[in-house]
Amino acid sequence: MSTGANTRGGQAERSSGGRQIVWTVLASAVAGLSTYYSAFSGRPVSLATLPTSYGLCTEGTNIYTVDDAKPSVECILVDKHDITATGTLAEIQAQWDEYQNELIQKFYGNEPTAKKPLPIHRAPAGSIVVPGLADAHAHIIQYGFKMQLPLDKAKTLSGLLDLLEDYVRSHPSEPDTWLEGMGWDQTRWSDTDGAFPTAADLASRPSLASLPIALHRVDVHALWLSPRAVALTKAHLNGTFPDRVPGGEIIQDQATGEPTGIFVDAAMSLVPIPKWSEWQMREYAGKTMEDALAVGLTSIHDAATSIEEFELFKQMDEENALPIRVYAMADSDRLSIEQRKNIEVDDLNPAARTRMRSVKLFTDGALGSWGAALLAPYSDKPDARGIMRMSEDTLNDLIRMWWNKGWGVNVHAIGDRANKAVLDAFESISRYADSEDTVVQRRPRIEHAQIMRPEDLKRAGGLGVLTSVQPTHATSDMWYAESRLGPERVKGAYAYQTLLKSSRGGVLPLGSDFPVEGINPLLGFYAAVARLDVDGNSPHGNDGWFPSERLTRAQALKGMTLDAAYASFAEDTLGSLSPGKRADFVILDRNIMDDSQPFRDILETTVKATIVDGQVAFGAI
Repeated sequence: MSTGANTRGGQAERSSGGRQIVWTVLASAVAGLSTYYSAFSGRPVSLATLPTSYGLCTEGTNIYTVDDAKPSVECILVDKHDITATGTLAEIQAQWDEYQNELIQKFYGNEPTAKKPLPIHRAPAGSIVVPGLADAHAHIIQYGFKMQLPLDKAKTLSGLLDLLEDYVRSHPSEPDTWLEGMGWDQTRWSDTDGAFPTAADLASRPSLASLPIALHRVDVHALWLSPRAVALTKAHLNGTFPDRVPGGEIIQDQATGEPTGIFVDAAMSLVPIPKWSEWQMREYAGKTMEDALAVGLTSIHDAATSIEEFELFKQMDEENALPIRVYAMADSDRLSIEQRKNIEVDDLNPAARTRMRSVKLFTDGALGSWGAALLAPYSDKPDARGIMRMSEDTLNDLIRMWWNKGWGVNVHAIGDRANKAVLDAFESISRYADSEDTVVQRRPRIEHAQIMRPEDLKRAGGLGVLTSVQPTHATSDMWYAESRLGPERVKGAYAYQTLLKSSRGGVLPLGSDFPVEGINPLLGFYAAVARLDVDGNSPHGNDGWFPSERLTRAQALKGMTLDAAYASFAEDTLGSLSPGKRADFVILDRNIMDDSQPFRDILETTVKATIVDGQVAFGAI
C-alpha cells in the first residue's frame, strides 16, 4: 500500500511539475509572441485606446526623456498612469517580468498562468516621443473667447473692418448687444502708420457705426471702442470721464480732449462690457482643451484665474471633462475684498488636474501699447515712460502680504522699471528671511521678464526668482522693439540664454501667453532655438535676432517640460519621462531634437498622439 501510494504521489507530483513547466513555457511564448507581433509586424495597429499596462518603443533611442540619468531611450514601460521603467526593450521586458513574478508570488500562489504578457507598441517610423508639453503662461478662457472672432487674421485695418462686417452679417443680434473680439495689432497693419486706431475707424463702416463694439488688443492691454461703446461707457460713469486713471489711460484727441476710443490697462475696467455666463466660459474652456491636446499640451499654467473660472475647472474635473492639468494663478485684480481675505491654497496633489498655489499680480502694461513701464522715456515716444499700475511701495506691500499668507507670488513685469520694482520687493523679503534659500523654496516668478537692466538679468537668478518667458513674444516684437527701446536698452530684452545661465539650477519656464500668441508650443520651441519669424526672417537676418540669446533644442524642451513642472511645484511628478512619474507624453511625427535638421522642419511637425495619465487624449499610437 505504502509503495503504491508513494508511486502515485510521485506521479502526481511529476505531473503537476510538468504542467507547471508547460504553463511557464506557454506563458513566456504568449508574452514573446505578443511582443513580437506588436513590435515587428509589418501592419502595426493604430490604437486610440491603450491597455492598462504597455511598453512603447521607438526606432533607435528616439524617446527624449529630459532625465539626465537616461536622456534618450528606446522604450518606456507604462503601468496604469505611471512610468515604471525606461531603457531598451529587453530592459523594460525584464522589469515587467520581475513585477509579474512578484504579483503571482504574492497573490496567485506562484502560478505562472497568472502572469500577464506585456503589450509592446511601436511609435510610427521617424517619430519621436517627448514628455507632455506644458505652457507655463497662458489664458484658458480667453483663448476660447478669442477663437470666436480672431482679429489677428487681419493684416490691414481695412481687412479687419471687413472681418467685423462679415461677422455681423453672419451673427445677427439685437442693436445693443455688445460685439467683442480680440487680436488686433496696429504695428502689423500695412495700411496705417502704426498709431492706435480710433472709434471713428469703426464708425466708417455703416454696418458697424451704431453697434457697441469692444475689441481687445492682441496683448489684452488695450480696448478699442466704437462710438456707441464710448457713449455707453460715459453713461455708465454718470456722464463724465475721469481726467486721470491710476494704472491706466484713456487716450484723448489732442484737439477736442474727447476719448479717441482707446482705453489702456486699468482704464479698460471702466467699460461696462457684460460678463460672460457660465455656459460661455465652459464653451470657451472646452475649445481650448480641444486645441491644446491637438498640439501636445498636457499641462497649462493659467496666468490670472478668477474664482469663478477655477470653480468651473474643478467642476469639469469632477465630471471627467478636464483632459489636461491646470495650474491656476489666482488673479489678484479680480478678487473681491472678501475673496482676498478668505482664499486658500488649493493644492492637494501635484498630479491633480486642478491646482491653485500661486497668485498673479500686475505691475505694468505691454510694449506694443507703450504701456510697459520704463526707467527712461520710449525712444519712439519721448513723452511716455509706460504705465505702473501701482506704485513701487504698494507693489512691495502687496507682494509681502501674499508672501506672508503662504502663497507663491507670480508678477507680470515687462518694462525695466517694472522688473526692477519686482526684484526690489523680493530682495527685501530675502534680506529678512531665515535663510538664503527661503525665496528659492517659494519659487516666486516674474511673468514675461521682457526688458531688464543687465544687472537685473543677473540679480533675478541670484535671488532665486524664476523668470517665466514666452519666446514667441521675442519674434513678434522684434520688428519694433528696437525702435521702442533704442539700440542699447534692447540688448537687455528677451535675453533668454542670459536669464537661463543666471538662474539658480538652470531653470527657465517657457510659455506662449496664448491667446496673445499661438497655442502651438512648437511655435515657441522654434522661436526659442531660431529667433526667427515663421518666414525665416529677423531684423538681424536669417541667423536670428540677437542669436547669442538662442536656446539649444535640449534647453527649449526642458523649458516647456521639466522647468515648467518645477515652476508649479510638480517636478517630482511631472516634466520628464522618469520611473515613478506620470505617463504624460507626446508622439511627434519627426525629430525636432536633431540639430542637423533645418529649423523650418520644427514648424512642419505634427502631433501624432497626446497621452495623459497613460491613456490617449488625442490621436492614436
